[in-house]
Amino acid sequence: MATLTQSGRVESRYGGQAFPIELDGVTHDYGTRLALDRLSFQVGRAEIFGLLGPNGSGKTTLFRILSTLMVPTGGAARIQGYDAAREPNKVRQQTGIVFQARSVDIKLTVAENLKHQGHLYGLSGRHLKTRIDEVLSRVGLLDRARDKVETLSGGQQRRVELAKGLIHSPSVLLLDEPSTGLDPGARRDLWLYLRMLRDQEGVTVLVTTHLMEEAEHCDRLAILSEGKLVALGSPAELKSQIGGDVVTFETAGPEQAARLAEMMANRFVAGPAVLGNRVRVEREQGHRFVTEVVEAFPGAVQSVSVAKPSLEDVFIDRTGHRFWNEDQPETEPKKKGRH
Repeated sequence: MATLTQSGRVESRYGGQAFPIELDGVTHDYGTRLALDRLSFQVGRAEIFGLLGPNGSGKTTLFRILSTLMVPTGGAARIQGYDAAREPNKVRQQTGIVFQARSVDIKLTVAENLKHQGHLYGLSGRHLKTRIDEVLSRVGLLDRARDKVETLSGGQQRRVELAKGLIHSPSVLLLDEPSTGLDPGARRDLWLYLRMLRDQEGVTVLVTTHLMEEAEHCDRLAILSEGKLVALGSPAELKSQIGGDVVTFETAGPEQAARLAEMMANRFVAGPAVLGNRVRVEREQGHRFVTEVVEAFPGAVQSVSVAKPSLEDVFIDRTGHRFWNEDQPETEPKKKGRH
């Protein structure tokens, strides 16, 4: 429920407090393309929340709006009750931001990078020195404080970026594709630090990603496609909405897949999805269904896979196309998305 304070600040409350992040019909139109189409959802305190979507889904536009770099053409985005478009300075005090592109000066030491960042937020003197030590200890780099950033590994440099975002003790941390360029070990370390921030300091974390395995680490997800919110919930909740097993039949080509889907729809199940040279079906006891299809249509199937639902299956179920749809032919038949 939204209320108006004496200062004119709009607050949508849960448990007497403003949501750390709230979108209310956020829309952005570039003129030639609608990048965001009336997005509305809330992110709770001490939650790791993911924005998952392929390129062109609207993640970057929304990230720029939340980080006060862009004003939406419609609706409102609020952080701790402050409007990102009308009160950008207050929003910046509440948020730490880690961009995808490198923002550290590699010729400065780790501590010097944090010192300059602290000055931007009005920190100085003993308090700043103490805070630098605290955040470097938090990200495991206190012993590298006097080393130049250029001597650090890629994963360690990413941790310096994270420390910069935390120097002013924000309640909300925004990260844009944070694991870009990191090896698997550095990715694991990054997520370890994010969970520590959530659990030990109550920081709300919002992460944009196009990586399914990364999205699995989030407490909840908003899945975006072409500027629309197509799914919202925890990874487990979203996958549980897929009926049974996900069975994929591979054929010799798109035409054969379309023909197989038609025959399967007539005999077994309505609405199988055709994805290139594959036919995808959600089915209880998928291994038994495989036998029925292969026996009914000998020679039509080249290979089969049976799997438990994944986040990509959720995306396909809601949109009717694969996550990386740009690789698919424009003429490919599609199943109507479920909303």
